[in-house]
Amino acid sequence: MIRFPRALSGVATALALLTAPAQALDLSTMSEAERAIFGAEVRAYLLENPEVIIEAVNLLEQRQAQTEATQDEALVAANLEELQNDGYSWVGGNLDGDITLVEFMDYRCGYCRRAAPEVAQLLAEDGNIRLVIKEFPILGEASMMASRFAVATRLVAGDKAYKQVHDALIEFGGDPNDVSLRRLSEELGLDADAIMAQMDSPEITQELAQTRALAQRMKISGTPTFVLQSELLRGYLPADQMSVIIAEMRDQRG
Repeated sequence: MIRFPRALSGVATALALLTAPAQALDLSTMSEAERAIFGAEVRAYLLENPEVIIEAVNLLEQRQAQTEATQDEALVAANLEELQNDGYSWVGGNLDGDITLVEFMDYRCGYCRRAAPEVAQLLAEDGNIRLVIKEFPILGEASMMASRFAVATRLVAGDKAYKQVHDALIEFGGDPNDVSLRRLSEELGLDADAIMAQMDSPEITQELAQTRALAQRMKISGTPTFVLQSELLRGYLPADQMSVIIAEMRDQRG
């Protein structure tokens, strides 16, 4: 138990208490008068030295960020096979690349649209990245309709047609509907009737549900979200920043 010597007062009292061993500082053993003095001196010290509060907040944020990063790394490790090789998501870039980039995206998401040219730039400049696109429509019925159309295109016309539709939908100006999507199919030389007939198929419903379940396990609630090899990156990230992370990953491999 700590008692307050009469000669020790003011800021010195607070400093003595704050720097004392943790086991020696037991507020429950103090009298009300001692606790009042302690509280007043700590308050006075913090008012005179507000940078201490900023340092404490920064330290707390660093610890929280480290904890979240550790948790995210564990989530990626536990779901890595489904993230990278689920058997239905579109895969592009260098199929034999040494780095796999997974993107959870929504066609109606403004940041996904900003990220699209950044991802294209990254793949073009690097040349050794494998890209996996996860259809994750979370912004309403228009998003769901766009994703169903994209997946239906892949099932009917293959991966190349899917990529054409994917790129077109990312830049699509209006809300997708039967008329606009049919027109898009025809502009790309695709079988609009076959694609539209496939959109509500159980296969597509199951695929989108599996991706949503994966996102829930990964605690992913927004788009775009990237999984860069073993690292979970939440939100928009420019190509140059992803390049730095990739370079560090390759350096660590030796």
